[in-house]
Amino acid sequence: MAEPEMESDASSGIIEYKAYARIGLLGNPSDVYFGRTISLSIGNFWASVRLEPSLELVIQPHPTHDLVRFDGFQHLVSRLEKEGFYGGVRLLMAFCKVFYKYCSNKNIELHGGNFTLSYETNIPRQTGLSGSSAIVCAALNCFLDFYKIRHLVKVEERPGLILSAENELGIIAGLQDRVVQVYGGLVYMDFNKERMDENGYGIYEPMDISLLPELYLIHAENPSDSGKVHNTIRKRWLDGDKFIRSSIEEVAEIALEGRSVLLKRDYSKLALLMNQNFDIRRKMFGDDALGALNIKMVEVARSVGAASKFTGSGGAVVAFCPEGPSQAQLLEEACKEAGLTVQPVQVIPSFLGEEDLKTLSSS
Repeated sequence: MAEPEMESDASSGIIEYKAYARIGLLGNPSDVYFGRTISLSIGNFWASVRLEPSLELVIQPHPTHDLVRFDGFQHLVSRLEKEGFYGGVRLLMAFCKVFYKYCSNKNIELHGGNFTLSYETNIPRQTGLSGSSAIVCAALNCFLDFYKIRHLVKVEERPGLILSAENELGIIAGLQDRVVQVYGGLVYMDFNKERMDENGYGIYEPMDISLLPELYLIHAENPSDSGKVHNTIRKRWLDGDKFIRSSIEEVAEIALEGRSVLLKRDYSKLALLMNQNFDIRRKMFGDDALGALNIKMVEVARSVGAASKFTGSGGAVVAFCPEGPSQAQLLEEACKEAGLTVQPVQVIPSFLGEEDLKTLSSS
């Protein structure tokens, strides 16, 4: 396993897992539409869940992210306007429901008693870095070990479990984020409709993280809201909008070509594909939907010749400097001047253990 992804205390029965933020490198948002993507797990940000055996089943609110005590109306309203109604408790509760039903349907018996769940996260809200799914992914790993059923839940099915919990809460998303958070490392994904209809999951191919060049993560303090954007695009796709359908296919082809480009280490072509991915997305969604700040982050990177695109639905950008360190220095200076945060991407290798690998399908 990479990093201290799991921390446990055998004497007390406490289990703790981390799940990391992710970057959608190429192909997003086609994962929602039976497309293809390439994503990577990053160590810059993470969420952790701690499971401790207890007499009752308790979902413990986070003192900051699940705040319920305020100084007054002004504090409450200001908080909601800045942070929204989001917190980890609802995610953990939804996952408990989904996990229990999954095990019941699979005739998997859960022995082990009750527990208290708590969580921590430093993944910035609504930055397109998959903060919600990271919490659920960490909880899933805790449950697999607590109930000693890791060998009974196929790795390919785990991302769907995570997404099901988020779907309970009305979160609109595809499997991409959950796949790379389950697998870790760099993963190429093909969500072929026939395969998805037959198995409920796509074809997931881990790739060597050494194939990646140095990447940079840019984000702003202000969160973005992509829910309405996804709703609009999805409706148009379902309605058979030719422009949306052809654009999604084009984005999916970018991921397929990107796989070949990475294997060849053709980084000049990678830069072109990253820019092309964003440009198509911009045409599909429109500037008003993407938001001025999100577009600004991309344009700041491009002002120094760096390739750039959203990491997910907006709020953060992944950039690549094909000209090397001198260009990266220019990128840092441009971001600082624009009031943006930039940092090198820390790629996390795959952290599937031997027991996980045994559950993988051979096909």
